[in-house]
Amino acid sequence: MHDIEPFYNWEKFYNVESDKKSPFYGRIYSLHYEHDIYGYYIHPQWDSVGSETLFIKILFVDYKKKFAIIEFFGEWNDALHNDIMQLKRTVIDRLCKNGINQFILIGENILNFHGSDECYYEEWFEDVEDGWIACLNFRDFVESEWTKFKLDFYLNFGGNLYVEDWRTYAPNALYMRVSDLVRKRIGN
Repeated sequence: MHDIEPFYNWEKFYNVESDKKSPFYGRIYSLHYEHDIYGYYIHPQWDSVGSETLFIKILFVDYKKKFAIIEFFGEWNDALHNDIMQLKRTVIDRLCKNGINQFILIGENILNFHGSDECYYEEWFEDVEDGWIACLNFRDFVESEWTKFKLDFYLNFGGNLYVEDWRTYAPNALYMRVSDLVRKRIGN
């Protein structure tokens, strides 16, 4: 698990630790392993949202176009750790407060999902008003669990939102592709 790094090729476009509006502004990244999931150390570039098992990396934010791209890692556990509340309060609320209303969540490194209720998803959905939340490359069993907990009302996922080659795009190009896909889905 310690070998799985967040995507870093967009650092020339955006650094979360240099963004004064970011929840991770001023963070100094170390080469020392400090976080673990179930006793397995994870790469030190992942950022904590206050959960024992869910970590993220904000890869890119564009405040003018009002979008953020966030990569996820670990186990998303709403049942035991209320991870959505932690994520919502520590990261999403801050981004929304600064005008972000379109979210691209990349989840190929989410290893499991345990659901609970949809209150925080509903709140997030209401916060984005004219925007959207798109989930790319989450595993089928995670998306099945999301459907079981009725999160498909709040999150766009599955089908053409599996973008295997997302790393080959520049951030704005990925945003344009995902935005077009989501707008076709929601009819905007």
